[in-house]
Amino acid sequence: MPASPTPSDPEGRFRRPDASMSLLTTVMEHSLDDGYAEAARARGAEGSSRLPSTAKGRLVLGLGLALAAVVVTVGAVNTHAAAPVLAKERDALVSRVNDANKAADELQRQVEADRDKVERAQDAALQSGDDSGAEQLAARTGTGAITGPGIKLVIDDASGSGSGGNVSDPRNTGSYGKDGRVKDHDLQYAVNGLWLAGAEAVSVNGQRLTALSAIRAAGDAILVDNRPLVPPYTVLAIGDGARLAQAFQDNEGGRYLKIIQESYGIRSTVSTQKSLTLPAALGVTLRVAGPEASAEPSGSPSPSPSASGSGSALPTAPPSGAVSGSPSGAPSKSTRSTATKSTSTSTGTGAATP
Repeated sequence: MPASPTPSDPEGRFRRPDASMSLLTTVMEHSLDDGYAEAARARGAEGSSRLPSTAKGRLVLGLGLALAAVVVTVGAVNTHAAAPVLAKERDALVSRVNDANKAADELQRQVEADRDKVERAQDAALQSGDDSGAEQLAARTGTGAITGPGIKLVIDDASGSGSGGNVSDPRNTGSYGKDGRVKDHDLQYAVNGLWLAGAEAVSVNGQRLTALSAIRAAGDAILVDNRPLVPPYTVLAIGDGARLAQAFQDNEGGRYLKIIQESYGIRSTVSTQKSLTLPAALGVTLRVAGPEASAEPSGSPSPSPSASGSGSALPTAPPSGAVSGSPSGAPSKSTRSTATKSTSTSTGTGAATP
């Protein structure tokens, strides 16, 4: 069968079969060409230069460029003019620093020279003078060792109290229990009694006592200047042996030891010694120095000791007054237990009152 003829337009011209698809083809293949061409024609009509086209626009542009040039020029001129001034100020500061360093070095040399002069003067004074007074002061304050007659006081726990008399069985506390052990306040009473009796120096188990010493408790242990001690407690006191022993047994300290011996079995013995040597205290530091206070009138009362602390700040010379609160009877077990509990937690100064 023959193919049908291709249709033609009314004018009789030949038409392609896809002629009706030309619009879609143009949109797909040349969609942006017309836009680019239109933009190019617009730029060509306006001209290729971006500068203002009017006289007013050119004038404003020129004024802006001139102002920017003036600002840059003025800044450069000011920077160049200020450079010498800054350099001069820096040089002046460097010179002042150097002068100050030289002055400091000179003062340091003067200080060293004066220190050498003071040391030489001290050496000359010590060599030419009598230093016996300094030795006596060192011995009485505890900073130096001291030797002389005195008494020996030994305080020990009650027999069978678990320490001291019977250490083989620590669970065996005997009939007295913990009340048969020496407490820190017992040593405080004994030491204060020795000072009151006229002791010149005191030590406990080899620990020299000073004005800064303290007797405290930590649990069941007794501390002297934070050093633990073990029974028996040996207290050495320098002084006139016979008179010191008699005065101690007659004052509050001796009577207190007698009471706790009768009530709790705590043992104590006093013996005179012809020669005792007490070492210097360890770690003594001078905190405050000042002129010696004038002597108080003989009728003035002595400072009363505090009753609220477990530590005892002990004097370095015999106290002028008696220890307050002398025991009038045997302390009860509740009193010793209460005192023991308070001494393990308190850190005040002064001898406690029974």
